[in-house]
Amino acid sequence: MPSSPAVAVTDLSKTYHSGWIRQEHVQALDDVTLSVEPGTVFGLLGPNGAGKSTLVKILLGVVHASSGTAALFGTPSTNPAARRHIGFLPEDHHFPGFLSGERVLHIYGRMANVDAETRSARIPELLDRVGLAGRRASKVQSYSKGMMQRLGLAQALLGDPELLFLDEPTDGVDPVGRRDIRDLLVWLQEQGTTVFLNSHLLSEVEKVCDRIAILQDGAIVRQGSIHELTAVERVYDVVTTRIPPTVLENLGEALRPTEDGAPSDPSLSRYRVRADNRAALNAVLDRLRTANVEIESVRPLRQTLEDYFIDVVGGTSPPANGAPS
Repeated sequence: MPSSPAVAVTDLSKTYHSGWIRQEHVQALDDVTLSVEPGTVFGLLGPNGAGKSTLVKILLGVVHASSGTAALFGTPSTNPAARRHIGFLPEDHHFPGFLSGERVLHIYGRMANVDAETRSARIPELLDRVGLAGRRASKVQSYSKGMMQRLGLAQALLGDPELLFLDEPTDGVDPVGRRDIRDLLVWLQEQGTTVFLNSHLLSEVEKVCDRIAILQDGAIVRQGSIHELTAVERVYDVVTTRIPPTVLENLGEALRPTEDGAPSDPSLSRYRVRADNRAALNAVLDRLRTANVEIESVRPLRQTLEDYFIDVVGGTSPPANGAPS
């Protein structure tokens, strides 16, 4: 596996200029720095107009940065050699409707310099993996939106890329299809492929991504692992047998009952524990054990990625876990 990051962006900025007489300037990216390690699934998130498409275009060599650097596996993104081992599925892709799905892949494979022998072996495998083996000879104009997405994925994988850029890969795909695409991403990661995912479907991102970055107004406002970012600091979900009222009263604000997700076992109850550190958490648990309370489970409380994202882009997220990095 390559030693260099799959994607390395340092102090990257892009300013667009418009107008001849009264020139206007739009700052699309502002000193963006991020790194994506090989073999990971990375999610780039942000509201519309945040600069996500501009960043991806710079990484693909379609747009040049105003300042800063971007590299793929150590090769500058401005160098065509950086794109030899890349696959790309754009958000709004179109294939000629009069061609069959199989013929589309052969044509795109030729344009990507995939030799005929490799295409003949790989295209049937890919069509089967994306669930289109039975429609390989059907014209693209008969494909549904979800089938078009599946064909686009097969096209992006045709060159056996080390790095795969996916822009809204589950757009228009039904729940079964989304599950299939998630399974495909898991399989790709197991093969060592790096996936750079751009999606608004946060529930899907949460299931497949190792790390994410959130862009807002051209700058990265959060980045890290989903596990780290969505943790609610110092709050734990605890399931126990019934806690005596006197113990609850003595623990005060440190432990409170909650109605969220009542356990299926009627002998158990769910509580929230607030503890500033591990020692404080264990002090609460020790107090419960002393009162002969049986502890079923203890886990850190987490937000959904969607809740966290809305907090961040709405400006209401706490500073903890989220200093720009």
